[in-house]
Amino acid sequence: MHFDDRLGTVLRQRIGGAVMARIQYRQLLDLLGTLPAEAHGPQVESAYDRLSELSASLSAADQTQIIAESNHRLRSPRLIAALAGGAPQVAGAVIQEAQLDEEQWLDLAPALPIQARSHMRDRRDLGPAVDAIMARLGIMPRGLPPSDAGHSVINQAADSAEIGGIGAIVRRIEDFRKSRKIIEPAITPQDAPQLPLGDVAGPDQRSAFQSFDFCSDAAGQIIWADGAVAPLVYGLSLSGSAIAASPSFADALRNYQPLQAEYLTLTGAAAIAGRWRIDAAPRFDPLTGGFAGFSGRLRRPAPVRAASISPQSAEADRMRQMLHELRTPVNAIQGFAEVIQQQLFGHTPHDYRALAASIAGDAARILAGFEDMERLARLDSGAMELDEGTCDLVALLAAQIAQLQSYAQQRNCALMLDAQPLSIPVKLSKSEAERLVWRLLATIAGASAPGEELTLKLWQDGGFATILCPLPTSLASREGEELFRAAASISSQALSGGMFGAGFALRLLRAELRAAGGALERRGESLVLTLPDLTASPMHHSEVTASGNSA
Repeated sequence: MHFDDRLGTVLRQRIGGAVMARIQYRQLLDLLGTLPAEAHGPQVESAYDRLSELSASLSAADQTQIIAESNHRLRSPRLIAALAGGAPQVAGAVIQEAQLDEEQWLDLAPALPIQARSHMRDRRDLGPAVDAIMARLGIMPRGLPPSDAGHSVINQAADSAEIGGIGAIVRRIEDFRKSRKIIEPAITPQDAPQLPLGDVAGPDQRSAFQSFDFCSDAAGQIIWADGAVAPLVYGLSLSGSAIAASPSFADALRNYQPLQAEYLTLTGAAAIAGRWRIDAAPRFDPLTGGFAGFSGRLRRPAPVRAASISPQSAEADRMRQMLHELRTPVNAIQGFAEVIQQQLFGHTPHDYRALAASIAGDAARILAGFEDMERLARLDSGAMELDEGTCDLVALLAAQIAQLQSYAQQRNCALMLDAQPLSIPVKLSKSEAERLVWRLLATIAGASAPGEELTLKLWQDGGFATILCPLPTSLASREGEELFRAAASISSQALSGGMFGAGFALRLLRAELRAAGGALERRGESLVLTLPDLTASPMHHSEVTASGNSA
């Protein structure tokens, strides 16, 4: 509490003129500069606000003089970052007087303005790791380095009177060029940025960078990037005109949400221009909780060979691209609805919150429907395989039918299971088996009328597990392939196989069973589902004939 008491004393004093302003500036500099990094609270925030007011009222020369007289008590990264954003003269003074360890410099350097970073290059005591990160940020030593060889040349020139001051400068320039070659051996000609002088880019220049890590500041500007790509992307704004991206990308930036598998297009040097995929997470200041920027990775999308794409795969790919574009506005609607419902930006009347919750629920249902459509497209094109594994089909059916009992009782209908034997292991992971079993039961139960009783029969025969499932009257009346026809589900029933109706759900179920090595077919007023069990041969079966009387 010692520092808190002193801060309170300083903050209670009024600023009565230039002399008092200088005194308070010096006191706050001393107290905030020695606070521990984890210090926070209303009093600390008030102290930083007061320091900002004093910085605006004092001249840069006065601030520089006070900082230079601080006797090296500037040991707070937050204070150094705050002062470094001021006038160049002040930034230079605070960087020279700052006393941080190497880890603190490494954390602070990417967040500093360019003018402050350039002053860091004037210090020779920060260590090789800090020098390395400064080089990655594109900040190089300025001026000509001291050279013993240059001094010896100057001395020889003075003695012989043959070489004057200009000759010594020429030699020092040559020494500087040699030192630059030693300092930067990792930058290859393909990585080095080039001036736009009409040169023809080399064949490998465009593909020089396939991925790189980056950090941005709170305004969205890239302030750090990997290696030689840093000079090309430094200062690039994620929301600027040099980047073309989807609306969901812009929404995530505005709302400080994670960026997951978003695509954007960069314009600029050939080495970075083109389409990229971005994955990034927001960063927040541990002391204030304020948004500090994004950290993540940009990578080139994997190229696809046109010759290896079949017409069916191309159609599925177009479907996936279309669904990706449709998800963008739905994600935005859902995000804004959740913001309103959770009152993130202020108080909202209950009626609007209820309406927003309903909209968010509808958006989630639409997104689930898009996921089902994409799953069907990938299964039909062979671009997706179900996870392999083993599970007990009898236990899965029994457990999920038990979960549906309360729903069935409310509708005065019933679902029952007749299984022989009591355990049938099948060749499918438990999660995939649960998904397709639930799709079947939800579709059948949701379409059942009050008073209907449906008994599912399950048996094992010829290396396959077979399920005989009677159709509810509403589905049994559909003829032929009409049973598998998709239609928008406009009913308000509490249970269904998806937003596109029972036909689409059964069509997706058929694709899932086919991918698992089984089949789904209609037999009169029943469905027959087959899945390979653990005794099945490795040969793929597309159909299995089974009789309902086998049970």
